[in-house]
Amino acid sequence: MLAPDSSPFVLENPEKLPTLELYRRYFPFDNDVYKAVPVEGTQSEGLSPIYRNKKTVKRIKTFLLEGLETVHDIFEDIVSQVPDSPCFKYRPYDYKSGKSEDVYKPISFAEVQQMKNDLGAGILYSLQNNPFKNSQVHESHRKIDNHVSDYKTYDCDNHSFVVTLYSSNRYEWIVTDLACASFAITDTALYDTLGESASEFILSLTQSPIVVCSKQHVRGLIDLKRKFPKELAPLISIVSMDPLFIEDRPLVELGEKSQIKVFDFDQVMGLGRLFPLENLPPNASTMYTISFTSGTTGSNPKGVCLTQENAGSTLSFLLPQVLSTPDAFSFLPYAHIFERETALITMATGACLVMPQLNYTPLTLIEDLKLAKPTRISLVPRILNKFEAVIKSNTINNPNFSDFKKSIFTNLFNSKMDDQCHADGNEGRRLILDKLIINKIKTQFGFDNINYVITGSAPIDPETVRFLKASLQIGVSQGYGCTETFAGMCLSRPFEANPGSSGCTAGNTEIQIREIPEMNYTLQDEGGPRGELLIRGSQIFKGYYKDPEETAKALDSEGWFHTGDVARIDAVDGKITIIDRVKNFFKLAQGEYIAPESIENNYQSNNPILSQMFIHGDSLKDYLVAVLGIDKASQIEFLAKQCKLSPKQLTSLTDEALLKLINEKNNKRTLLSFLNKSVPQLKGFQKIKNAYIEFEPLTLERDVVTPTMKVKRPIAKKFFSDVLSSMYKEGPISGDAKL
Repeated sequence: MLAPDSSPFVLENPEKLPTLELYRRYFPFDNDVYKAVPVEGTQSEGLSPIYRNKKTVKRIKTFLLEGLETVHDIFEDIVSQVPDSPCFKYRPYDYKSGKSEDVYKPISFAEVQQMKNDLGAGILYSLQNNPFKNSQVHESHRKIDNHVSDYKTYDCDNHSFVVTLYSSNRYEWIVTDLACASFAITDTALYDTLGESASEFILSLTQSPIVVCSKQHVRGLIDLKRKFPKELAPLISIVSMDPLFIEDRPLVELGEKSQIKVFDFDQVMGLGRLFPLENLPPNASTMYTISFTSGTTGSNPKGVCLTQENAGSTLSFLLPQVLSTPDAFSFLPYAHIFERETALITMATGACLVMPQLNYTPLTLIEDLKLAKPTRISLVPRILNKFEAVIKSNTINNPNFSDFKKSIFTNLFNSKMDDQCHADGNEGRRLILDKLIINKIKTQFGFDNINYVITGSAPIDPETVRFLKASLQIGVSQGYGCTETFAGMCLSRPFEANPGSSGCTAGNTEIQIREIPEMNYTLQDEGGPRGELLIRGSQIFKGYYKDPEETAKALDSEGWFHTGDVARIDAVDGKITIIDRVKNFFKLAQGEYIAPESIENNYQSNNPILSQMFIHGDSLKDYLVAVLGIDKASQIEFLAKQCKLSPKQLTSLTDEALLKLINEKNNKRTLLSFLNKSVPQLKGFQKIKNAYIEFEPLTLERDVVTPTMKVKRPIAKKFFSDVLSSMYKEGPISGDAKL
């Protein structure tokens, strides 16, 4: 039953029903859960009223249910109900051939429970008996010694030693995370795109004594300690998620020389079976994880301190809203909090996490999806933009189709979009045409069984959402959140009539808008107050790891997290729409403010030819320039069709010659005219007047984007400084710069 307003819980369970039965009875909630309302008497100078979910106006909630307050609680609860159901499905890997099998193998919840218990006990035993442990010198080593006696006292300021994870998505990653949660151990994660200096920074800052990683990273970690022996002296153990074979003996010996014991996953679980230890359950205030975020400024990554309460609280947000599915495909990296939240909610409902093949890339995604045929997946907008472009190029824009054949797809997609826009929840199905046409498109992507997609990490164009809902017959839920909010804290419905928002604040958080009048964002704006989004509640982080200065900037004295994101709260239903970043704004010479990310999204969603875009403006100039990413095939097609050049000659050009050709002034002018015609909604000063084109200018190797492909604007500006200066020297080549 629903808990009273005075309770910190969403539900009460006086009948002691299994939680899955409770979920079936009460979730999803009625339509009120999809609305937020202002709390009377909470508005003040420069600040909007506080908005709360309509279901929790009197008091925001902390947890879903008493007893489900930590990751350990949540997992143990679900194992007791569905022990034999699959928790994971994965493709077994053949280490001789270097290939994953073409079948998915399940691992049950009960088996995962045993694995995490063995691993947790094995980690503690192996560290406590590590010959390189020096408790007199290293604080993290003393924490190893005292862990069993001290774990009940842990909180954000006093946490355990730190286990570091380092691999792409695989079930061993989640097993390790669950083991840490069940033994009150704090963990953190490295990821490939951090680079050597950031990895050293994280390992040194956390004094992590152990890294659990894929075998491909073992040698690199040993070399890192050899390069930074003083800073990484606490690192004394590496556990390979992959098996170690006899030929790996030199790797183990290399570790010994750097005072690192190297084990494999099965060895550590074996130690846990030989020397078992009862779970050491955390409490709600125990530090669950330190999630390092690279940010967009290029400084050292910040460690976001997230407690078990933060993790447990996500259930009170997600379960009342999210439609349950039998499984979810894990594609986005676990090193980022978005996919960890997805994994937690999936396991909490007894559903299965489907893993990608080992050493997966975006190019292997479709192969895995076709094999697994999952029912849900989380993807970032740039991947969905690619899907949109591919579908359009194969259907309504297919050059090999007659006008009549194109019209069949156009009319079908348009009629479905029209139906889906009539009312929330309208799926716009066409039983016969869906079977004959839509299902074939779904099959090409492995979307045969996908019910809906969750997207986040960056705004997505509403037109992209409308098109994908119609062309793939799927729901698309757009969420908003960040590492500091334990990923998503609001989520739109899969089939909303008017996509574009991220839904309203959930029952465990409240929001407020701080107006920014100097940028023309005020509380009186048409459609609802606009300004910086502030969030408060049980999902909000406790601070940045060992960084009180940055913590004070982000969290004010009243507990509000200042997100740095510009949002609008809808005047009708309180839904949140993200507009841009506060720090992204800049002013042109004529005094106009520019929101570059919003403009980039407009261009990319209306121009499938664009794979990447970085817009730049100079305060001494009155127009914008851009660095564009257009792949080779698209460049050739554009030059042939729009610039009337010979396709045969174009295909014979070297990459260097092709890039030189498309960057010629006349061809750039044609390209800019083509691009600018597609964005009539933009004002003249918002349109680009010069451009520089590469195949893929924004790469992780250049350090101009984050791992989630957000542009690091200060670094990108510096990296492309010569190019930007050259464009301004050349001047505007498209339209009137002062419009």
